[in-house]
Amino acid sequence: MAGHLLSIAALLFSTFLMLVAGGLAGILLPLRAGLEGWTPTTIGWIGTTYALAFTAGCLVVPRLVLRVGHVRVFSVLLTLLSMSLLLHSLVTQPVAWMMFRAIAGFSLAGGYMIVESWLHERVTNETRGMVFSIYMIVSMVGLLVGQYILPFGNPATQTLFIICALIYASALIPTALSNAQSPKPLTQVSLDLKGLYRRSPAAVVGSLIAGIIAGSWNFLAAVYGEEIGLSTLGIATMLASAMIGGAIFQYPLGRASDFVDRRYVMVLAGVIGLVLSSAMVFINPGTGWPVYLMMFLFGSVLYPIYSLNTAHANDSADPSEFVEVSSGLLIVYGIGSMTGPQVAGRLMDSFGPSGFFVTMAICFTAYGAHAFWRIQRRSLSIAADQKTEFQFHSPEKQQTPETLQFNPRSDATAQD
Repeated sequence: MAGHLLSIAALLFSTFLMLVAGGLAGILLPLRAGLEGWTPTTIGWIGTTYALAFTAGCLVVPRLVLRVGHVRVFSVLLTLLSMSLLLHSLVTQPVAWMMFRAIAGFSLAGGYMIVESWLHERVTNETRGMVFSIYMIVSMVGLLVGQYILPFGNPATQTLFIICALIYASALIPTALSNAQSPKPLTQVSLDLKGLYRRSPAAVVGSLIAGIIAGSWNFLAAVYGEEIGLSTLGIATMLASAMIGGAIFQYPLGRASDFVDRRYVMVLAGVIGLVLSSAMVFINPGTGWPVYLMMFLFGSVLYPIYSLNTAHANDSADPSEFVEVSSGLLIVYGIGSMTGPQVAGRLMDSFGPSGFFVTMAICFTAYGAHAFWRIQRRSLSIAADQKTEFQFHSPEKQQTPETLQFNPRSDATAQD
């Protein structure tokens, strides 16, 4: 087992470095944009272009790999990631940042897919679950490390941008020097959204709303922290608190959904999200440990809702359709991620920082209400032992179609 892990150590290290740089960039760019005096709506547009390009990358990069191979494409993508961060530091202008962030979104999607396909190729049936779990842990730790680099620099200067670019560039080294053979071609996504909606409307609408929530959080939570007066260390801790809460509460919430109609758990998540969001608007816990505690609790529903959607959709699908169904939901989630920063940005412009959690309250209300409405419209009678097992998704780490192939469930379904 130790020998097997050693053989994929280079790939995991590349993943770690990409996530460290991604975690730093995800918090650095919104903060710098805020320091430049850009409105939340403008910052939201930067997030929208990133989400659009990330989704496009999931569709386009597999075709590029078919033409020139994994190593060349991976090298180009990491070069583009480094260039995008340096360009952000050289040209401080909103439209330019939208283009630079789009380059990063496209490149990150491709980078994740290539590393994940390599790992997928190297695992066996016996080690897939273990390697996938390690990959999720490495992803989460990388994001946390990246966020906590921020307090060691000043977002108003170029230093952190250069550091981030260097980390992206260094992520190429372990994989480029690895003796791992290039894997099979990347997963090509085929979509049948109408069929997916007919099969599981609660999962499709739920994924769209989950994307709006995630897009708002990923691109404007740091701006919210800045506007309520948190320091850079405080903003990093606020984001980390939500991530840790999501990691801890995903399992109990998911396991509960394995034994009851998952839509009831979706309703519960919507209610909890509404209550916590409303508390943030009306109570306004301020700074320090009260806001960290609230973010920890908020993370308990912020991150698990997408996993609930995926599990619910796969309950009514044939085992062999896991990747197809999950890929469709991933694209719907991506569409929501493009919309979220626009909605939250405009409400923050209108209501100040409280507009951020007004957005969250509206979205969680819609999420829970739609699930409740679907319960009234269609009853489900799936026995607990016939359900697909709830799967953990790493908080903040964006999924790709290759993540779905790498997921242990895809191997299990292929053998059914």
